[in-house]
Amino acid sequence: MLETIWGRAANPPLPLNEVHIWHVWLHQPEAALAAYQSTLSLDELARAERFYFDRDRRRYIVARGQLRQLLAGYLDMTPAEIHFRYAAQGKPALAGDADVQFNVSHAQDVALIGFCRGAALGVDVEWIRPLSDMDAVAHRSFSAIEYADYLTMPPDRKPICFFNCWTRKEAFIKAVGEGLSYPLRAFAVTLLPGQPVRFRQIKGDTAAAAEWTLQSFQPAAGYVGALALKGTNWQVSLYAAPQ
Repeated sequence: MLETIWGRAANPPLPLNEVHIWHVWLHQPEAALAAYQSTLSLDELARAERFYFDRDRRRYIVARGQLRQLLAGYLDMTPAEIHFRYAAQGKPALAGDADVQFNVSHAQDVALIGFCRGAALGVDVEWIRPLSDMDAVAHRSFSAIEYADYLTMPPDRKPICFFNCWTRKEAFIKAVGEGLSYPLRAFAVTLLPGQPVRFRQIKGDTAAAAEWTLQSFQPAAGYVGALALKGTNWQVSLYAAPQ
């Protein structure tokens, strides 16, 4: 079940059966940017400085600062006290023995940050727009059944179907922690508007697909987001991060 709660000013409790997805606006005033920047580690600050465009640097600082602020609320720590470790594919996790799992995605000025306990999760968000090579990317990246569904859509409906599929696939490969080394065509999701959001098969196995939660939502007008994680008894809530 998906619940939406806007204007939350502080972290709610995070029980074992709940997933919290936070919507974050990345366009922030200078004072907020400076506050977020003050909580980052030296390696995060160095990464921020490597961005070529200032807008990308600012977006990274806000996303990382908000991640730290939200984690601090769940862990009863200060944002600067948060420490991360990184898996082989670069996916970050909390250092130490804290059991909070998280994942971050951003597109343009919107970020999604997901949290749960006891399972790895993946989130993705994309800005919906036509792409000049959209059909070619779909043919190369979608499974046969996904691509067949995509081709049934008129041109003006293809972008939403494309990004429905893309966000759901990205969320899954982020949840399994293998990044783009996991073959995108090795599993299939639903993508047509109005279809129930679910996995169809994972490496040809429909039973394995039924063991996963897959949800899609609209964090802001013109965007689509997705969540994937193992298990089926999750209570998912969407929150707006305080600005």
